[in-house]
Amino acid sequence: MSDLSADQKYEIITRRVQEVLGADSIKAILAEGRSPKCYWGTAPTGRPHIGYFVPLTKIADFLHADVVVKILLADVHAFLDNLKAPLDLVAHRTKYYQHLLLAVFKSLGIPTSKLHFVEGSSYQLTKEYNLDNYKLCSIVSEHDAKKAGAEVVKQVESPLLSGLLYPGLQALDEQYLDVDFQFGGVDQASRKIFTFAELYLPRLGYRKRAHLMNAMVPGLAGGKMSSSDPNSKIDFLDTPEAVRKKIKLAFCEEGNVEENGILSFVEAVLIPISELRISRLQGDNVVEEVGEQKPFVSAGAPEGTVYSVERDEKHGGSLHYKSFAEMKADFASKVLHPKDLKTSVAASINSILDPIRAAFAADDEWKRIEALAYPDPNAKPEKKKKKEKVYHPPPPGKGKDAKASVDVQASEEGPRTSEVAEAHVVVAS
Repeated sequence: MSDLSADQKYEIITRRVQEVLGADSIKAILAEGRSPKCYWGTAPTGRPHIGYFVPLTKIADFLHADVVVKILLADVHAFLDNLKAPLDLVAHRTKYYQHLLLAVFKSLGIPTSKLHFVEGSSYQLTKEYNLDNYKLCSIVSEHDAKKAGAEVVKQVESPLLSGLLYPGLQALDEQYLDVDFQFGGVDQASRKIFTFAELYLPRLGYRKRAHLMNAMVPGLAGGKMSSSDPNSKIDFLDTPEAVRKKIKLAFCEEGNVEENGILSFVEAVLIPISELRISRLQGDNVVEEVGEQKPFVSAGAPEGTVYSVERDEKHGGSLHYKSFAEMKADFASKVLHPKDLKTSVAASINSILDPIRAAFAADDEWKRIEALAYPDPNAKPEKKKKKEKVYHPPPPGKGKDAKASVDVQASEEGPRTSEVAEAHVVVAS
């Protein structure tokens, strides 16, 4: 928004971010009246899960502050990631990710016209990019490459060269996407690569970029939410019943606010989405109305409420929170029961997944791509139909019965003229 001051824009860009590296460079750009440029990248490997709501919701803040946002679909990185998928499969998954991300942004009311999607292979296979990659290889030690990429690409006793290239490629992306900062998770994987980029890009003659990191949401069973563990995450296309079942089974011990994936999801996703929708109701034109944009606030809730947990009157009535800190305190003191929290969270998640599921159901092309990107591992291959044999008679004088038919014909016709003449000669002698 052009009427925001540089300080206001910086506050919006960095709110709910756990760590900022290079804050001064962002402030300097804003002070000059320019719009910062950033990128968020994702490697199209496993099916995206609702943990992606964390960075995607934050991207709404970037757009609010007039940041130019590029979404990198890192197809080359996906191929290098321990060779989880061949190139043709990665190509299908790249298309699947783009369909899904667009649907998610629309469900959040984020204007997709302001987003720029870029496939990594569109520039990572160029002569210039590869030459810079070779330059990096000439100055980066094996130790630094392994250290930076250890969390992203599984390291083994004898690591593949592809895993050692990964950090350098992600560093070069900042230069070739022409951005001012990169946005990612605060996990060790991203942080190590970010500091790697800050160290090595200047050695190639390029400027150091800033880096913003959001908190990582714990999985439903504790630990990290992962695409490879179906019990730790909820898929964007899971059915409403599947969502309720997974939330019901999620770890959410009464009074325990540590490593609590349900509470963390409310803090990182549901409350920010609710605030985004409240701002729209107040006249903020940053978001677009796509599907239901109702905040997660009950009718009659006190002014300033950002999240409501609806409960039966016999259990004390609904609870209304103006901040996550209030909810966390209630849960720690056991005022808010896990069952009530889970019921509310499941309903909220289903409400934001409904338009995504509807978009998928109405898009035959997306469904076709999904079947190619994530084929059913238990599906039995179709049996090839045997071709019917068609009898083609051999030409005259050919085939296994040809000699027999000639002999029969000869016996019926009698001796040839030359044979009769030969017989006469024998008799004469």
